[in-house]
Order: sequence, then C-alpha cells, then structure tokens
Amino acid sequence: MNRRRFVQNTLLSATATAVVIPSVFGQTATSIKTSFKLKFAPHDGMFKHQAGDSFLDQIKFMSDQGFTAIEDNDMRNRPIAEQEAIGKLLSDLNMDMGVFVAHKIYWDKPNLASGDLDYRKEFLKDIENAIGVAKRTNAKWMTIVPGYVDLRLHEDYQTANVVKSLKQACALLEPHNLTMVLEPLNFRNHPGMFLTRSPQAYQICKAVNSSSCKILYDVYHQQIQEGNLIPNIEACWDEIAYFQVGDNPGRNEPTTGEINFTNVFKFIHNKGYEGIIGMEHGNSQSGKEGELAVINAYRTVSQF
Repeated sequence: MNRRRFVQNTLLSATATAVVIPSVFGQTATSIKTSFKLKFAPHDGMFKHQAGDSFLDQIKFMSDQGFTAIEDNDMRNRPIAEQEAIGKLLSDLNMDMGVFVAHKIYWDKPNLASGDLDYRKEFLKDIENAIGVAKRTNAKWMTIVPGYVDLRLHEDYQTANVVKSLKQACALLEPHNLTMVLEPLNFRNHPGMFLTRSPQAYQICKAVNSSSCKILYDVYHQQIQEGNLIPNIEACWDEIAYFQVGDNPGRNEPTTGEINFTNVFKFIHNKGYEGIIGMEHGNSQSGKEGELAVINAYRTVSQF
C-alpha cells in the first residue's frame, strides 16, 4: 500500500470522534480534538513543518491534535517574555508544562560527584533561577543530571556528594512544591556519566528523602542501559515522577524500533499514572508526512 495513503487512512480511522481536514491531502493535519489515554508531551520542532517555526504556533497545533502537555529542555535559556507567553498559552489551552533542564550539565568533567563546593554553589544558584522559570511557565518538574563520574573517588563517596547537593536543592524547591527529577543516562549516547541506572537513582532518591527529588525514567536510556523495562519500572515506581520515551535503535517515535510501547504504556496506565510522558526523540521521517507518522504512532500504541 502507498505509505502516504496508509498514513491518511490510519489517521482518519484512529478514533470515531476524530476530524481531519487536510489542506493538502495527506500532508497537513488540522484538528483532531481527542486526547490520548496518557499525557504525551511533544517538544519544540517536532511539528514545525505542520505549524511553522514559532513554538507558540506549534503548541496550538499540538493542542489541536489532542496533546495535553509539552516539554522543553531549553526553556531556561529562552527570554523571560517568551517563557511568560508560553505559560499563558498553556494555561489558555489547559495544557501542562513538562520538564525543562534546570542547570548546567557537565558532560566531560565531574561536578556534583566530586563534592567541589564551587560546583555545588553553581548548581544551587541554577536551581534558584529555575524556580523563576517554573513559575513563569507553570512547570512542576525540572530535569537534573548530576554530571560526569569522578574517577578519582569511590562510587560511594560520589553518591554521598551528590546526595548532599540534592538535599540542599530540595530545601530550595520544597516551599514551592516543585520537583527535580533525576535522569539516568545510557552509556552509549552519554559515556562517563555518574548516574546511569534506575536502581542507582532509586537509592539516591531514598537517601535524599524528599518529595522534591524523584526519578525521570527515560525508557530509551534504560532500554540501552539495563533493559528489563517493566520490572524495573515496577521496582522504582514509588520514586518515579516523570517518564520520557524514544524507541531503540534510532531514538525516534514508538513503533520504529524494538520496544513494545503498547505493553509499556498499558502497564503505566494500569498503575494509575497521571503524569507526563515526554516525547524526547526525533522523527523517523522528514517533513509533514513524518510529523503525521509521529501522531499516528502514538495513537497506535495507545490502543490498549
């Protein structure tokens, strides 16, 4: 079957209440006012061929397709006026703001793991600034990556150093009911990082012992790093506050790789998860047709 016709037909039949009025048949979606079973969050650029370069216009398009949240790693680097405009638009559309990266991440030298006080002060200053970003955008969560491993220190000392920094950050976040979510990263995309495994993140969160320090479980990273996805999600469940996804290999939308996202999402849904699932991945195909394929993929894996 012609791929373009397949995408068109699947989108049209994805839900009985969906309405698609393409301006160029098979190329442009307009309004599919049905929400997903889970709160999937696209990011800036994912639908730029459909909606244009403006992130605000892209957010409106996302809402029209039934998405009820967004995320934006670079939000803290946007001008304050743009942050405020995004926050207002999300409120007007009844959409949630997902994670943004709260601090400078060190990819090639140890910072939090080292226990260096200057790095800790820098981190805490970034957390203070992130509180303002969260307020302007109505965000509740912010991503934390503890940084590079310190090869000169035993892992247990590094863990103690990270825990101390995070406890101090929680003292800043708790009065505002904000949560930092720790993201373990895989060895292939980000070699040398201190935080890599979900049990490691779980141990750290238990040591910090705060509602403001939880886990960001990225299905893509953990498929590469440790696999055994559903049992590990189950084991970490009481410390997980946020999910991100991407299929493997390729880090593109679900259905393009080896992960059975229908089963993963069904498990998360049945556990009663009502939080956000960030779509932190690329599009496997280019242009407008590729963007429609992303929407179709999420509708496909949500049929459980």
